[in-house]
Amino acid sequence: MALDMIVGSGVDGAPAEIETDALVIGAGPVGLFAVFELGLVDIKAHVIDILDKPGGQCAELYPEKPIYDIPAHPTITGQALTDRLLEQARPFEPTFHFGQRVESLKKVDGGFEVETDLGTRFRAKVVVVAAGGGSFTPKRPPLAGIESFEGASVFYAVRKIDAFRDKAVLIVGGGDSALDWTLNLQPIAKSVTLIHRRDEFRAAPDSVNKLRELLADGSVRFIQGQLTKLNGDSGALRSVTIRGPVGGLDLEYEVEAERLLPFFGLTMKLGPIANWGLNLNENQIAVDTARFETSEPGIFAIGDINTYPGKLKLILSGFHEAALMAQAAQKIVYPGKRSVFQYTTSSSSLQRKLGVI
Repeated sequence: MALDMIVGSGVDGAPAEIETDALVIGAGPVGLFAVFELGLVDIKAHVIDILDKPGGQCAELYPEKPIYDIPAHPTITGQALTDRLLEQARPFEPTFHFGQRVESLKKVDGGFEVETDLGTRFRAKVVVVAAGGGSFTPKRPPLAGIESFEGASVFYAVRKIDAFRDKAVLIVGGGDSALDWTLNLQPIAKSVTLIHRRDEFRAAPDSVNKLRELLADGSVRFIQGQLTKLNGDSGALRSVTIRGPVGGLDLEYEVEAERLLPFFGLTMKLGPIANWGLNLNENQIAVDTARFETSEPGIFAIGDINTYPGKLKLILSGFHEAALMAQAAQKIVYPGKRSVFQYTTSSSSLQRKLGVI
């Protein structure tokens, strides 16, 4: 499915404050289905995710891995499930804000004010936390002094592509993120070098084939080895030291690098959510099972981020939670409005919203 309904924010010129009915934190399967359920009750949603694409763990960690417990799908891959959920949510035109993390949340008149680490601000009547196990945090390479380069010449995600224009870029890793950014940055960078510990990649076959083509014509350089040292000062990277096979010997040598993108995987951390004043139980958010509301009225938590008696960490369970959450959110977004439960199979008004009649 084309992502033409998705608009990334956090760029120059973004509005000072975005007003929305609902702000969904997390674009994994449960967050995507929440957009659909909210749309059925006329609630407009914006969605934030720290990753640079929708799908959460399904798309980032196992896009090709089959899932066997999604109703009506004896088997479906993480990426295919993401694509189907995006297609289902399309009639409600959600706006997505990728590559940023919610840093602060406070209660204000009429709802909540939320700000991300890129300075994007939202005012929402309800907030839906669908952040899986928390926010994805990149794994930091074990290199001395790397902290002094982070945010200046070492990055764990591409948020502003112009920061890599006309630069000598070194990308480390052999998965989808490493290969995707090797392919995407090659046209604008001064040079792109990919380093991986072996000449095999855990990425989509099409990406691997395209990489092989660029390597064959010299557009991209590949080095087998691993980083051992960063060279530069005042946050400005000049080169990196690599240890790897050269002429049958295991040697250390320097390679020019003005920008470094290490893709060493992700870990899950609760992150700033822990500071929002919500009732927590072992780094999960406690909710009731009638509304899936947290201890703060108007803030809901669905999916793996929440906890309650009998909780099962299944995508299927998250879908159920999203449906009940949306019914409860409707009473907050439209106070006093008479709520009539309807079925999509028989309601002409719902079918018009979905564009099927």
